[in-house]
Amino acid sequence: MILVVGATGSLGRKITAELLTRGEEVRVLVRPGSAAAPISSTAVATGDLLDRDSLDRACAGVRAVVTTASVSKTGTDTIENVDLAGNQNLIAAARRAGVEHLVFTSTLSASEHSPVPLFRVKAVVERILRESEMAHTILQPNAFMDVWFPMLIESAAFSGQPVTLVGQSTRRHAFIAERDLAAFAAAAVFTPAARNSTLVLGGPDAVTLRDVVAAYERAGGKPIPIRSVAPGEPIPGVPQPVWGLAASLEMFDSPVPMDENRKTYGVKLTSIDDFARARVAATAA
Repeated sequence: MILVVGATGSLGRKITAELLTRGEEVRVLVRPGSAAAPISSTAVATGDLLDRDSLDRACAGVRAVVTTASVSKTGTDTIENVDLAGNQNLIAAARRAGVEHLVFTSTLSASEHSPVPLFRVKAVVERILRESEMAHTILQPNAFMDVWFPMLIESAAFSGQPVTLVGQSTRRHAFIAERDLAAFAAAAVFTPAARNSTLVLGGPDAVTLRDVVAAYERAGGKPIPIRSVAPGEPIPGVPQPVWGLAASLEMFDSPVPMDENRKTYGVKLTSIDDFARARVAATAA
């Protein structure tokens, strides 16, 4: 039995589906009264990351835990009670239950010195997990295609508006598709090389956001106009908290060599053209 925590979120649902495809028995942790239905064919454990007894029940009889749990964009959750205290509680419950392996979803930007609170907490949890003496895998994915492309490109392009990018958009990042990260998370449970390791993960190529716009142009068969704003200036249709994050993407490059991980874990990486074609096709359906 494998326990997935965060299974009602976008990434967690993909991981759950990947594990089920592999023929695994899956249990998902679901909050009491949650409106999000778990994937069929899964066992359901009702509980909360701040309820230690519920975590003990959820971890009973489980050989591996995969967690993507993180603070949601809505509700009263905080980074401190979900990402920090909640994950600490989960690690402790897994140890008490004798879980063989815990897979934790962090981020490429995790650092205890980061100015971003979530990235700092992710790094703290990484350290706690490494010090727990429990077999573990830490996933450090780059920025998600599924988050950044719809927000910065699709929301404008699909409504016939110009795409707004920060500055010249010349920095290159190895954006990763959620489905690829889900495949790595599932594979990590069964791959001996994943034990007590940190997997830095990205897409097949480091690309600029202008490259991504071009991929959507190819997928849709029509040009997409681009306008530029200075760092920190408003980006139409994008929430204000994202403006600074979008500007930060133009301060560094984040290529991720993936040949070794791709071969070791047997994951076929999604290119920006693959992703754009699928998104455009879904919109046209």
